Amino acid sequence: MARVEGRVVFVRHALPGERVRARVTEGRERDPFLRADAVEVLEASPDRVTPPCPFSGPGRCGGCDWQHAALPAQRDLKAAVVAEQLRRGAGVDLPVVVEEVPGAPDGLGWRTRVRWTVDDGGRAGLLRYRSHEVEPVEACAIAQPGVTGMDVPGRAWPAVASVLTVASAGSGDRALVATPRRRRGRVEFPELPEDVSLVRDDGRAGVVVQGAAAVHEVALGRSFAVSHGGFWQVHPGAADVLSDAVLDGLDPQPGETVLDLYAGVGLFAAGLAVRVGAAGRVVAVESHRGAASDARRNLRGLPVRVVRGRADHVLAGRVARGVDLPDRADLVVLDPPRSGAGRAVTEHLTRLAPRRVAYVACDPAALARDVATFRVLGYRLASLRAFDLFPMTHHVECVALLEPEDDRHRD
Repeated sequence: MARVEGRVVFVRHALPGERVRARVTEGRERDPFLRADAVEVLEASPDRVTPPCPFSGPGRCGGCDWQHAALPAQRDLKAAVVAEQLRRGAGVDLPVVVEEVPGAPDGLGWRTRVRWTVDDGGRAGLLRYRSHEVEPVEACAIAQPGVTGMDVPGRAWPAVASVLTVASAGSGDRALVATPRRRRGRVEFPELPEDVSLVRDDGRAGVVVQGAAAVHEVALGRSFAVSHGGFWQVHPGAADVLSDAVLDGLDPQPGETVLDLYAGVGLFAAGLAVRVGAAGRVVAVESHRGAASDARRNLRGLPVRVVRGRADHVLAGRVARGVDLPDRADLVVLDPPRSGAGRAVTEHLTRLAPRRVAYVACDPAALARDVATFRVLGYRLASLRAFDLFPMTHHVECVALLEPEDDRHRD
């Protein structure tokens, strides 16, 4: 961030302390801030390195915005961002360390899910920053080898709008989900390796053209079926690392009742159910129909009840009959979307008087807002761990542990 004539300028491809020549890419004369690209480095930071990807840089691919920074510097910058957001947004001063996660040597070759955009000529590439323009690429440097091996950029995709590639690091399953430009009409797909499942995404449902209807991911020593297009963490080490952080923080005990919000395909619910045992109870809430169906299949045989519905609606009782929610929960885990949980969900959760809440967050600003709400409602931020699940980008994942201020609710 720089200041020019009193206005803030967000300069992409620069580092703190550098002197650069920047070209304004977005903003007008009277706007409160501008966006710019560093097109020439006049005084470089000692943390600057040559980007390992030839498609990274001003005006190029918009996916990796920190390839010009050494990995230790990337983690220091992310830690500073998380700490600042908590301080300014929640009034909490907490030292933050961003932990390296195994499975991303040199910060490359880790992404197990990549969405490609197809241009009008049928060529797949990656979008440029804050643009709908497609950057033609030969390969993605942060993509996992199973994704790269499908060679999406090297194939022709006529009448296709986008292609999602999935490669499970645990099971070896590979899949490709193609979204046609028009829902109806014939689409000729390129020939793919036999081990790659191909699904035509027609909006509400996917039509299997080749292979299986789901990929299998491995975490906690279990296999999880994930329908094509469903959510799973993109870093190969993320599922185990996040699960361990949640379970270590919550320390579930046999017989306890746990509420798992935004449960996805059941990753956290599975680990929690094993800990609370047959005498315990886990209620997993998920709004997406496909993910809830996957969760029921993945959690079969465990003491888990899967409820499909929006978290705020379920907590407020606005769901179908027969849903028996607990009046009190010993523990809560929530993994909301980037926008955060919000006040309504937070208020409902604190009424359940859990002894601990584990909050998995992909956006530090949203986390800070929700931590501030929890503080007003009597819960403090007891600890926080941050993980570098997205090397070469500014993104960071956090697991925050919240406990009631009132000592009577603690262990």
